[in-house]
Amino acid sequence: MPGSHVVPINDSALKSLQSPQLLADAFSEFISASSLLEGSYRDLQREIGHLGTELAERNAALTRSLAENEAMRGALQQMIESMPCGVLVLDSAEMIVTINPEGRRLLELGSGQVRTLRDVATASSVDLEMLIAGVEQQVEHEVCLARGETKRWLAISKRRLSGASLRPIGVSGKRRLQSIWILRDVTATKEAEREREEARSAMALAEVSAILAHEIRNPLASMELFAGLLVEEPEQASVWVSHLRAGIRLLSATVNNVLSLKGGGSVLLMPIDLSACVRDGVEFVRPIAEQAGVALSFRSDDELKIQGSENQLRQVLLNLICNAIRHTPAGGKVAVTTRRVGREGRVRAVVEVSDTGCGIPEPAIGHVFEAGFSAQGNTPGLGLAVCKRLVDGHGGEIRVRSGAAGGSTFEMEFPTL
Repeated sequence: MPGSHVVPINDSALKSLQSPQLLADAFSEFISASSLLEGSYRDLQREIGHLGTELAERNAALTRSLAENEAMRGALQQMIESMPCGVLVLDSAEMIVTINPEGRRLLELGSGQVRTLRDVATASSVDLEMLIAGVEQQVEHEVCLARGETKRWLAISKRRLSGASLRPIGVSGKRRLQSIWILRDVTATKEAEREREEARSAMALAEVSAILAHEIRNPLASMELFAGLLVEEPEQASVWVSHLRAGIRLLSATVNNVLSLKGGGSVLLMPIDLSACVRDGVEFVRPIAEQAGVALSFRSDDELKIQGSENQLRQVLLNLICNAIRHTPAGGKVAVTTRRVGREGRVRAVVEVSDTGCGIPEPAIGHVFEAGFSAQGNTPGLGLAVCKRLVDGHGGEIRVRSGAAGGSTFEMEFPTL
């Protein structure tokens, strides 16, 4: 008869199920499998509980981190907003991400919207793109903003941001923060520099006036005396005229020293005959030597060509020879020589001024070329400082040696042509 089973029941299987022992074994295996499933389910629930707890903790930490980042962002934004200098931040698309109120004030942007440096240039007449075009390093530039008679000076610097992960807040995509621009108002500094320069010029002028007044007083008194003697004793006219010439040349030396030390600017150097220039300088000083009773001599090698200024070299010789005469008693000698020497395979021109005077104390030798230094304290100490400055300007060297028994020699050395 047909039954409810599609497949007929196997008689052997039915008989097996009817066996008590087999049923007991099957039930035991079922109970064991159920226990394993229950244990696995409990383990799974515990693992899910741990994962839920860990996820909750991580979510809480992430929430705290986001809050801290937001607080830090707000603090940084407040710091930028309150900074005393202007700040512009650009991204990799050269778009302005941030511009603080001080930056707007310095650039006179008002409340208008600016997105690029070109917008800034249009609104403020400060072309930041052209100002630091292609500059990768931090370089500061100064620009002057003129509004009628009012001038303001801005110092503008740019620094490239190197962090690869710097991204503008709230901006997605590949745009990164690229550069930061700092603007400072340096008008007060410029005004202070101008005032300092004016004060320095005024002090220099006062110092020059004081030196000239001090140095000119005595020669002028002597020249006035000689002019009176020239009228009273015409038979001695040649003597008094010689003294007048000496006084005038001393005055010339004093004025030129002050102007050389306090002045500035470069002098055009050209090829000159050094021996002829020195000879002319010696003859120019000869009346001063005759007035002091000092024998002045000159000896020269062949023609020596150098690149120089005849006027400046004559000034150097005037200073050195007058210095030698001043420290040499009557009856002494001052000798001027020129010669050529070979140094390191090159020909050099040497000029020496030697005297038989009192010499220079050993402690003072290292200071004789310093402006304002005077070994005896009776001169303003300008002549030798001017000599060093002019010789250095010719690419030469000047040095001095003095013996214990007296007498000094100043030696100048120049490159030849």
